[in-house]
Amino acid sequence: MIPHLSTAAIGAPITRLGVSFFPIYLPENELPEIRTGPSSELVVRELDDAAVESLLAVNPTDTPVLIVEGEHFLGGKQNRAVNITVLVPPRTELKIPVSCLERGRWGRERSYHRDDVHTSPRVRRRSQEGVVSSMGRHRSRRGDQGAVWREVNDELRANQAHSDTAAAADSARQVYGRDTRRADAAQGLVELGPLPRQCGIAVSHGPWVTAVELFGSRSLLAEHWGALIRSHLLECPTESGPPSVDRALWVIRRFGAMQSQEAPGVGLGIDLRVRDEKRIGQALMLEEMLTHGSFWMRNGRKS
Repeated sequence: MIPHLSTAAIGAPITRLGVSFFPIYLPENELPEIRTGPSSELVVRELDDAAVESLLAVNPTDTPVLIVEGEHFLGGKQNRAVNITVLVPPRTELKIPVSCLERGRWGRERSYHRDDVHTSPRVRRRSQEGVVSSMGRHRSRRGDQGAVWREVNDELRANQAHSDTAAAADSARQVYGRDTRRADAAQGLVELGPLPRQCGIAVSHGPWVTAVELFGSRSLLAEHWGALIRSHLLECPTESGPPSVDRALWVIRRFGAMQSQEAPGVGLGIDLRVRDEKRIGQALMLEEMLTHGSFWMRNGRKS
């Protein structure tokens, strides 16, 4: 089970273009100082022996740095997304598991930088399916790269986006470039920022919850707020109707009550995995305190 979710509280949602965002509040979570996001000073680069499924994360600071599942790094030999949440110890270089989101390029290496949009929900869901399967078979955090590439291609087609290198980033960029209503909605929510003490969001299409994103503190959420909002607003709603506070809270607590598989984190902490026929998710715990978790409905299932 995942601690703290059973005592989570939520507030009234904000709805834009049929996508609703519920603020989530968790009880006090006394994490040590952790840095994350663009201000963390983390450096990401290719391994000396470059490989599609791995990157090197370098933390040059005296504070642990949190890398969040779904962060999208552009550059290198090809764009990559992080498969799992990782807490990189201070003054450490760490090999991290990633998936390629740019099938048509393995080119001259460029410096990496974070995209201002997290990997799309549909690709993250597919990636998590692959990671859970790999953990069960091989105790590995490798994803199903072929399935991820197929999902990226489907997303490009669905969004009528063109990319010479089949890059997921081109899909997001073109959607926001031509859809001013979506761009304005995202910018308005980004400017609002998380509420005081808010440390997560539940996302719903109509009454049906599609995803839950949780952080150990408001400051950690704030660093990823804009990228997460833009990511979730990429999805066109699959259902209509009013959002349900009761249903969203039930889903959060259901994820917290699921039996979890436990493994040492790639860096600091303990990696927890949950899966049943409807739901899938992951969380990273540090000394029994949540640092980050992401939870998804599987294959369009409703909850």
